[in-house]
Amino acid sequence: MWKFVAAGIGIFAVVLLGFSLIDGGDGEVRASAVFVTSPDEVARYARATEPKRWEFPRDHGAHLAYQTEWWYFTGNLTTEQGRHFGYQFTVFRRAITPEAVESPSEWRTNQIFLAHFTLSDIESGRFYHDERYSRGAAGLAFAVPNELAPDEAFRVALEDWTVFDPVGDGRQFRITAASPNGFAVDLTLTPQKPPALQGDRGLSAKSSEPGNASHYYSLTRIATVGTIQAGDQSHDVSGLTWMDQEFSTSALGVNALGWDWFGLKFDDGRDLMVGQIRLADGGREPAFGGLLVGVDGSTEYLPASSFTITALDTWTSPHTGAVYPSGWQITVTPAEGDPFTFSATPMMRDQELHSGDIAYWEGAVVLAGDVTGYGYAELTGYVQAMTGRF
Repeated sequence: MWKFVAAGIGIFAVVLLGFSLIDGGDGEVRASAVFVTSPDEVARYARATEPKRWEFPRDHGAHLAYQTEWWYFTGNLTTEQGRHFGYQFTVFRRAITPEAVESPSEWRTNQIFLAHFTLSDIESGRFYHDERYSRGAAGLAFAVPNELAPDEAFRVALEDWTVFDPVGDGRQFRITAASPNGFAVDLTLTPQKPPALQGDRGLSAKSSEPGNASHYYSLTRIATVGTIQAGDQSHDVSGLTWMDQEFSTSALGVNALGWDWFGLKFDDGRDLMVGQIRLADGGREPAFGGLLVGVDGSTEYLPASSFTITALDTWTSPHTGAVYPSGWQITVTPAEGDPFTFSATPMMRDQELHSGDIAYWEGAVVLAGDVTGYGYAELTGYVQAMTGRF
């Protein structure tokens, strides 16, 4: 999955780093911000140009040499009575300068954080969503371990929204988050498979240009139990979660408009990531592929030519007016084994996050056909093109 934390950097600059105040002449005061990263400055960050040597659980933590990083969790959960929920919990880190500056002030930082938190209550048709921003200072937001704190146990936090490893061995995680918008989760997650390295041993190309890539791995099948609050009701739930972590300095090519991404868990025990980066000329970026994860955790890289994603329907957002695909037929032709075709259908039409700087659709889907199961889809670039946002 390729996220868009850089796209919201203008809001980060306003909320966290100060305002440029403009009197519009009508009695209102408006705030604006401009964030510019020069090519020379970008060159001082690390870039994903070749496969790295992975070390877990250390690599669950932060990689401060890279400009952008995120920890992304999506899950499909049910109650004992069969009531379905989906959730997304994502924390983004963005460096605003390549090097940290020493300062006696606990507020001084070159790191800023953003978190997105959503809950899809399928039975009621209610989609809850919230987001937070903070500077990576004064204990407000942080991600460890990192180069400056290599011996810390894994924890990523933005205020009291957090995901952490309670023991420190990478065998379990816990997510706790509560929103004033009327929803919360308290979940324990136990990975069932080892980390699956996306692309070429974890180097996931997003275009043919060297460096337009990320270091990217997934925990594709994580047993999940806990509680969900939706409105004034609390529910005991269980199910499966998908986790992605990516870090990079630049990724998308200059012609990219957006992407359609799918993280899917099959009932037969396999898992699948497929996606397509949509280009300005109407084509599809051939450098970006997918990954098929076996029951035993073995992986097969899927080049873009080995799968197709065909939209079956559309949905028009009442919030932004954007027209999204809504339902897909996906065909996969692995190098080993038989081809398979299935549909991925949104469990709710309206799962659009539309309150922030970037609007996008991210929601729970159900699978039917040669394989069955559940998962998540992410659709970007339908409200605003992503061109130039990285």
